[in-house]
Amino acid sequence: MRIWLVLLAVFLCIAAPLKADEIRPFALELREMEAGQWSFSWKQPLTAGGDKSLAIPQIPQNCAFVGDPVSREADLALIGNARLACDGSLGGQTFALPQLAGNADALLRITPMEGATQSYRLTASEPAAVLAQEQSTWDVARDYFIIGMEHILAGWDHLLFVIALVLLVVGGWSVVKAATAFTIAHSITLAATVLGFTGLPQAPVEALIALSIVFLAVELARGFSGGFQNTWTKRFPWAVAFGFGLLHGFGFAGALREIGLPQGEVPIALLTFNLGVEAGQLLVIAAVMILRGLIQKFAPQAEVGALKITTYGIGIIASYWLIDRLL
Repeated sequence: MRIWLVLLAVFLCIAAPLKADEIRPFALELREMEAGQWSFSWKQPLTAGGDKSLAIPQIPQNCAFVGDPVSREADLALIGNARLACDGSLGGQTFALPQLAGNADALLRITPMEGATQSYRLTASEPAAVLAQEQSTWDVARDYFIIGMEHILAGWDHLLFVIALVLLVVGGWSVVKAATAFTIAHSITLAATVLGFTGLPQAPVEALIALSIVFLAVELARGFSGGFQNTWTKRFPWAVAFGFGLLHGFGFAGALREIGLPQGEVPIALLTFNLGVEAGQLLVIAAVMILRGLIQKFAPQAEVGALKITTYGIGIIASYWLIDRLL
């Protein structure tokens, strides 16, 4: 009994800081309101106990702030707003956010009165971008592919769902079919939401995503007592993956909506974001299957114990998220 109380405490400590469905990069937008006059806004993510001072980006040399930037606090973020007066084109000018550190990144969108919206990804290792006269499709594709991959790898709720799904299905073609069904489903709702055909409020979506993980954890736990074999989930895992995939697609769409899509390049940005999510998902699936295979080969006696700890850990974390999101 004591060991399970210890595990409960550990997993609750892990769950608390994991705000699961968040990419949370810096999001910056420059929008030209009239010739030479730009509206500049940026969203700076905050972490628990972190610095709450507003980071001021380095603007192009041919631009100047009109008045002082202002800020307000939003949900786990600071919102900065300013107006810029720029002399001439921004093409060839440099924009930078030197405050980026660690694994933090930023997505910069520039929307001129004439021409297509441009997007640039800034990182701690490359915090500056030289603005182009016209951004190439390849640049957009590369940036959104990386963002998509980062989202599945850093979005802990999607990550735990995929891990639980792989453990539930066990292996072989069943994993391939379930993963494909999940991908097709979340691609449908992601595209439909981003393109404006449908949508759901983000708060209930995030609660239901947590519930989907709890459901898989319960199904996994049922297997320990031998009551799993005849369940509908075991016989048709691809159908369960498809159904919950539709729900997770709304979660992906909410994150992508915060970042935004480049005007004129929406199809390629949406496609490559989805491909990035799929690439990250395949990495997770491969890692789980390899790890389980190694345990089965070198320590088969430990497999059941490891699976129990993982299952109860996933269930505890997802239950915490569910309660937190409902309250």
